[in-house]
Amino acid sequence: MKEKNIILAARVMSMVFTPFYLPFIGLIALFIFSYMSLMPWQYKLMVLTMVYLFTILLPTLLIHGYRRYQGWSTLEIGQKERRMVPYIIAILCYFACYYLMTTMRIPQFMANILLAALMIQVACAIINVWWKISTHSAAIGGFEGALLAFSILFAFNPLWWFCVIMLIAGMVGTSRMILRQHTLLQVVAGFLVGMIAGFWLII
Repeated sequence: MKEKNIILAARVMSMVFTPFYLPFIGLIALFIFSYMSLMPWQYKLMVLTMVYLFTILLPTLLIHGYRRYQGWSTLEIGQKERRMVPYIIAILCYFACYYLMTTMRIPQFMANILLAALMIQVACAIINVWWKISTHSAAIGGFEGALLAFSILFAFNPLWWFCVIMLIAGMVGTSRMILRQHTLLQVVAGFLVGMIAGFWLII
C-alpha cells in the first residue's frame, strides 16, 4: 500500500508540474512581483488567456488526441522514439503564441518568456533524437534560470524563491525517476539545459 501511495504521489507531481506551465506561471509571477502589476487587469487577463490556450490547453489536447489515436498509454508515449511528435506539437503551439505576442507588440521581455520555453522545447527535442532527456526538469530549470535573469533585470533578491523552486525541482525529478521515466543523469541534464536557456534568453 505504501508503494502505491508513493507512485500516486509521483504521478500527481508529474501532472501538476507539467512542462507546459512554465510560461504561464512565469507571466503570472511577472504580473504580481514586478512593476507590470500596475498594468490594467484586462490586459493581463488577455495575455494570460492567450498563453494558456497556446501553451497548455492546445498542446495538451492535441498530444492526448495523438496518444489516443495511436492507442498508447501514458507510459508508452514516454518512450524516446515516440516523443518526437509530441515535441513537434508543443513547439508549433509555442511558436504560434510567440508570433502572436510579437505581432500584438507585447513587450519583448514578456515575449522572451515564451521564447525561452520554446527554445527549451527545441533543445530537448534535438537531444531526444540521440538520448532521452527530462522535459519536466528542463521546464523547472528554465523557471529557475528566468528567475535569476529577472532578479538581475528588476534588482531583487531571489534567494527564497530560488530555494522553493530547487525544492520543487528535486520533487519533480524524483517523481520522474520513481515512475521510471528518467534516470538521475537525464533529470540533472534536463534541469541544466533549462536553467541555462532560461537565463540567457531572458537576460
